[in-house]
Amino acid sequence: MKYDFKAIEEKWRNHWLENNTYTATEDPARPKYYLLEMFPYPSGRIHMGHVRNYTIGDVVARYKRMKGFNVLHPMGWDAFGLPAENAAIKNDTHPAKWTYENIDYMKKQLQRMGFSYDWGRELATCNDKYYRWEQLLFIKMYERGLVYQKVTTVNWCQTCQTVLANEQVIDGACWRCDNAVLPREMNGWFFKITDYAEELLAGCDQLTGWPEKVLTMQRNWIGKSVGAELHFPIENSAKTLTIFTTRPDTIFGATFMSIAPEHPLAGELSAGTPQEGAIRDFVARIKIEKQRQSPEDEVEKEGVFTGGYCLNPFTGKRLPVYVANFVLMEYGTGAVMAVPAHDQRDFEFARKYGLEISVVIQPEGEPLTPAAMTEAHEGPGTLLASGEFTGLASEKAKAAITAAATEKGCGSQRTTFRLRDWGISRQRYWGAPIPMLHCACCGVVPVPEKDLPISLPTDIQFDKSGKSPLHTLESFYQTTCPVCHGPARRETDTMDTFVESSWYFARYTSPRYTEGPLEKDQAAYWLPVDQYIGGVEHAILHLLYSRFFTRVLRDLGYLSIDEPFTNLLTQGMGIKDGTKMSKSKGNVVDPNELVEKYGADTVRLFSLFAAPPERDLEWSDQGVEGAYRFLNRIFRLVDENLAVFAGPASSLPLTMNAASVALHRKTHQTIRKFGADIEAKFHFNTAISSVMELSNSLSSLAGEANDEAPAPAVIREAIEAMLALLSPMVPHLCAELWELTGHPTPLAGMLWPEYDDEAVREETITIVVQVKGKVRSQLQVAPGASEADLEKMALADEKVQRFLDGSQVRKVIVVPDKLINIVI
Repeated sequence: MKYDFKAIEEKWRNHWLENNTYTATEDPARPKYYLLEMFPYPSGRIHMGHVRNYTIGDVVARYKRMKGFNVLHPMGWDAFGLPAENAAIKNDTHPAKWTYENIDYMKKQLQRMGFSYDWGRELATCNDKYYRWEQLLFIKMYERGLVYQKVTTVNWCQTCQTVLANEQVIDGACWRCDNAVLPREMNGWFFKITDYAEELLAGCDQLTGWPEKVLTMQRNWIGKSVGAELHFPIENSAKTLTIFTTRPDTIFGATFMSIAPEHPLAGELSAGTPQEGAIRDFVARIKIEKQRQSPEDEVEKEGVFTGGYCLNPFTGKRLPVYVANFVLMEYGTGAVMAVPAHDQRDFEFARKYGLEISVVIQPEGEPLTPAAMTEAHEGPGTLLASGEFTGLASEKAKAAITAAATEKGCGSQRTTFRLRDWGISRQRYWGAPIPMLHCACCGVVPVPEKDLPISLPTDIQFDKSGKSPLHTLESFYQTTCPVCHGPARRETDTMDTFVESSWYFARYTSPRYTEGPLEKDQAAYWLPVDQYIGGVEHAILHLLYSRFFTRVLRDLGYLSIDEPFTNLLTQGMGIKDGTKMSKSKGNVVDPNELVEKYGADTVRLFSLFAAPPERDLEWSDQGVEGAYRFLNRIFRLVDENLAVFAGPASSLPLTMNAASVALHRKTHQTIRKFGADIEAKFHFNTAISSVMELSNSLSSLAGEANDEAPAPAVIREAIEAMLALLSPMVPHLCAELWELTGHPTPLAGMLWPEYDDEAVREETITIVVQVKGKVRSQLQVAPGASEADLEKMALADEKVQRFLDGSQVRKVIVVPDKLINIVI
């Protein structure tokens, strides 16, 4: 027989779809397991990154089903976003048409891969049956004070006509069109994620199933800092310059002040001074340069004196105020007291501009002197030249100076977070409309819930500028105020597409529910997601926003959980020719071509065998060929042994020959190892290797002469185990061979094989014997032999005796079942 993968895969793909094999329903009598991969953007076709991600998830889903779990494994489409709109402009079509055509094509690709999805729960976020509930959640969040409007400086892409997040600005250019991004002030809608900052940070400690590197990224993004807020009076003004510092113990060493270019005092302090023009030019230049930098970029410290001064609230010392490029408006208050002796950035700035350096923290050892310093001392020490606080340890001084500032009315203790509220306004068409109205009489008013969804109009036309047609489409924005019944204007911004992906995992639990965002009982049964799988590039924003939305849904009464994802796996990248696969590099591998040539099972097997999930996968044509040869070998192996499946299954013989014992043992050892490799860290590559070893043993032992070959029942046991173990990875082939061998129940409905503890035990094991740390002999012994017996056997061994050569044995170290070391 020939391995006709095309016929086999089509047969079983249709069988699973027609029989709704993977439809999930709530069953309180069974343990649930919710497996979810990050859903794709319908860009047109899946790539090898998708294949690997979804194959990993599918293996776990199939494995858990066979282990008796009630598995939910849904799929849908993250369908809003700029690419659809850009494609619509380029091809003179509608974004919806482009999107749904892509969904249809990609769905067929996913089905061809044999992924065990519950397609009855499929959703697309661009469908108003989905985003109507998102609009309801927006309104409920608004009513709870979690949504507000404000004017802010944003990253504006003139080409795409939209606001970009900082992460979407790459080297000063738009991540989509690669054109320059400029700062712009604009009114926008924000979610108050900062209200949950403390809880989001504390929750990281409970996420024991997440990679530590991802938790570190989450903690750093939230960025909690405990310190003091201090007020410095501005010279000849009733105003103060407020700063936040984690080092109030260094206030006596402040020699100047630094403010962000965006700080409102930058213009005020320089107004009417000779510095006014220099400040204006510097601020304009730095704002543009910041668009081209990421927060991690090291830039040369620059600044310009504003012409103004403020006074140290503890000493009265006059401190010049500089606008500096390294001060961030979004951190703290956008102003810092500069202590160059004890902060490296301030040190470099002071050296560059010839500003005073004053030492006020003395470490142990040789005294610090400003002239001799080559870098700032940022560590602890004892305060000096600090008035009444001189002599205090720096940690104690922090509390003492903060308390003194509170008493003097010039400061207080404060906790700040790096995390900023989430700006969700986008000036695009292809997104969920924001359900708010603007009335000249009533102000901002939510759309009545009965009027939801506010659906995107379909009668739109894009002009060449790319500007959203919603801003000029009267039939969309003209409406009536529900309060005063006068004319009102509908909000024409749409929501950031991160909003849709921040709660989709919850909607999967009740995707056809029409009375609200979630059916509470179904959500309570399935959530949280037990295993979430996706790329590490989503380690910050998507995961953080999902954690935020879960808490909001909890506080709105829809959920009873705090965290959305119990376990997280971030798979590695696909690498070809030494670099990440990407269209721009021209090294993308098309899964369609591979499936056509080798079959979906081969592609699945290669993506699992080439590397552990968390590692990068190095593309190899030879690796794909090897996976294909292995599956052909499995097919032939079963075909050659079909005789053992003739008639009803028989029990294992009471007495076995050596080949039967060896194959029986190898079968159960493989079952044990395969399960352990999956349960531990999804090490599918080593699990597959163990089945390869079993197949080799089966081939060699089954080929022995009749009286020396394994018993038919033992061969049958080995083949059944092999097919069951491989079925989550190569489901089409295993389902076909399972049926071919006469099993009436489909393999997808079988339970995972169990191993026999007695069967896996080796009759003898090898013990290494060392003399003075060097291997000198080996012993073949029964497992579990006592230390006393092992010592006697080692000392009596002829090879060991030769190396001892009459020397006195000082000590014998025995590691049971492993080694013996004789010390002379």
